[in-house]
Amino acid sequence: MMSLKFKMKRLLALYVMLILAGTVFTSTAYAEGDPMTTVNNLSTFIFGLIRAIGMIILGFGIVQIGLSLKSHDPSQRANGFLTLAGGVIITFTKEILALIAG
Repeated sequence: MMSLKFKMKRLLALYVMLILAGTVFTSTAYAEGDPMTTVNNLSTFIFGLIRAIGMIILGFGIVQIGLSLKSHDPSQRANGFLTLAGGVIITFTKEILALIAG
């Protein structure tokens, strides 16, 4: 039966070998094309994620308003309208920033 110390040494050696293999067997990758295209694609992707989150919050706000109208709860209705307004702002963040930046 192998001792715990021996197992730890084997795991450490395996870890070191993996790290060395990862650093030694790498190749240099050169970017092709315009770097601004990559930045614009990343910006489009991030704003798409933000828009998706805004749509989820917008839907949640609509559900909250509907539930508050059913239960006649004014504080829940206020929270629903605030959530709805926040969802609209988050959904149209890209357009709002474009208007502000000119």
